[in-house]
Amino acid sequence: MESGTYDLVVIGGGPAGSSAALVAAAYGKRVALIEAETFLGGAGINTGTIPSKTLRENALVIAGGRARRLACVDLQVKPQLTLSTLTEQVDAVELGMRHEWDARLRLRRVSVIHGRARFTGPHTVEVAGRDGLSTRLDAQVIVIATGSSPVRPPGFDFTHPRVHDSNEILSITELPSSLAVVGAGVIGAEYAGTFAALGVAVHIIDGRDALLPFLDREIAGTIHDGMVQAGVQFHWKERVDACAAGTDGRVILNLSSGAILAVSDVLVAAGRSSNTDGLGLESAGVALGKRGLVPVNAWFQTEVPHIYAAGDVVGAPALAATSMEQARVAVCHAFGLMKKELPPILPTGIYTIPEAGVVGASEEELKTAGTPYVVGRAHYRHNPRGRIIGDRQGLLKLLFHRDSKRLLGAHAVGEQATELVHIGMMAMLCEGGEDLFARACFNYPTLGDLYKHATYDASMARNAIARVEIAV
Repeated sequence: MESGTYDLVVIGGGPAGSSAALVAAAYGKRVALIEAETFLGGAGINTGTIPSKTLRENALVIAGGRARRLACVDLQVKPQLTLSTLTEQVDAVELGMRHEWDARLRLRRVSVIHGRARFTGPHTVEVAGRDGLSTRLDAQVIVIATGSSPVRPPGFDFTHPRVHDSNEILSITELPSSLAVVGAGVIGAEYAGTFAALGVAVHIIDGRDALLPFLDREIAGTIHDGMVQAGVQFHWKERVDACAAGTDGRVILNLSSGAILAVSDVLVAAGRSSNTDGLGLESAGVALGKRGLVPVNAWFQTEVPHIYAAGDVVGAPALAATSMEQARVAVCHAFGLMKKELPPILPTGIYTIPEAGVVGASEEELKTAGTPYVVGRAHYRHNPRGRIIGDRQGLLKLLFHRDSKRLLGAHAVGEQATELVHIGMMAMLCEGGEDLFARACFNYPTLGDLYKHATYDASMARNAIARVEIAV
């Protein structure tokens, strides 16, 4: 058995693990990164974030979603379109990102070891390599960043070639004629929008009665309306009681209401579970929490002081960007580097069609908390860049404190919403608000200018409230 001693051993080479390794190595630490799969990047690069968003972008282009509204042009998906056509760029983007991560790690002299890691003691990790040989690594600090995998609920035969989880769906070779998506969470809604844009008849089945209920209700409603216009059919307050192969090659779903759906393919998007099985955490003295998650404190430190965890293994929000920040905070704390904490305000991007970007409080949350607020709205259809794009549904919604005028929440839905929301995030981090946007000058024509007009709208709303109070 080979052995090695390191300042830091990271288990998992996804966004969180790679970020942890890079930060430590940048400060001169001796680092080893263990990855169980053939390629680095985890779900973020290989099966989730990057490939699904690349497929979505391709779908928008090929289906005409990026086309200007020209009366003389009719863009439709060709019947002979295959997924291999769409996934060529997906593969190219994945390959490019893998090379990018590899190059960064090599530049920082991080030792990358492929194999399955298992704790054999609080400071010791054994790696079972694919060649049958084992490597023992001793470390001052260990970061667990093993990510998550799709949940596969009972009742679905995932050996069937037309029943998929969210990792497998990108591997299918034929574009489905119809698709049932079981689960209306973020992953299910994103894939539903992508396939609907490609002309697939999409059904979403969910036991709840609303789409993405954690979002501001107005934003979620706009996404819902856009998906309905794209042809997505929602089956609310339903569960799948049975899933079986039909005699004609289709998959038959029996719903709790008694309805029967026959579709060519099924995507089960029932959430994700953390990858902690087989890590031997008991040997390190780390106990798992609910749903197999690793409990951590504000610095992503476990109950064992020198062992940290970041990313999907610690639970929500389980976003690539947040996971990378968590890992950076963990490493800085572990080695007493620069003072770094997780930002108090984190953005969320949802790549449905239309997409949404949110940061801060929703209107419903402010109402529940009893916070006095005013709303400012600016619609894409009133903005010159929005008209150029041809986005008639887009909306920027800003929530300001009624008295201090500070920005409490920024919610965007429409093209480039996930980019647009960052302006609001920066304002909130600086504790800015109406006065800041009123002073700012935005390029013309840009979607950024929506902030100024949403601010004017909020100011008028505040003045209207004041006039009513004076009258009373």
